[in-house]
Amino acid sequence: MKKSQRHAAILDLISRKTVRTQEELLSELKAMGFDTTQATVSRDIRDLKIVKTSDNGGYQYSSVSAKADGDFSLKLKTIFTEAVYKVDCACNIVVLKTYPGMGSAAGVAVDSMHLEGVVGTLSGDDTMLIVARDYEAAKSITATLSGFLK
Repeated sequence: MKKSQRHAAILDLISRKTVRTQEELLSELKAMGFDTTQATVSRDIRDLKIVKTSDNGGYQYSSVSAKADGDFSLKLKTIFTEAVYKVDCACNIVVLKTYPGMGSAAGVAVDSMHLEGVVGTLSGDDTMLIVARDYEAAKSITATLSGFLK
């Protein structure tokens, strides 16, 4: 599997689960079918600018704000293009179809873009919904996101 898919999976994992060590992260990735090493996971953590944050007497991995670094934002847009294969809208709802297991990663990427007119988002396994303020905002969001896929 591609590096960008592994990065998307890592972001998805740490957004859904408490992951405290590289070994836990490596184990989760292997369970998802990624054939990787601890050294690669360590580089991924550095590349994605993942940090450890305090959590009830321990520490867990957490992603930094995409606002903090334009390069990180670019990486999330790359993850978006690797995770999403279709963007469509109906009324004020934008629907993103993703590859299985990539819905949350697409959600992290879209949320980091801070798109104008977004009221809220909801991510599942292979689908992401964006609730737009109105139909015009939904059309604009759809056009912007579709542009990343071309």
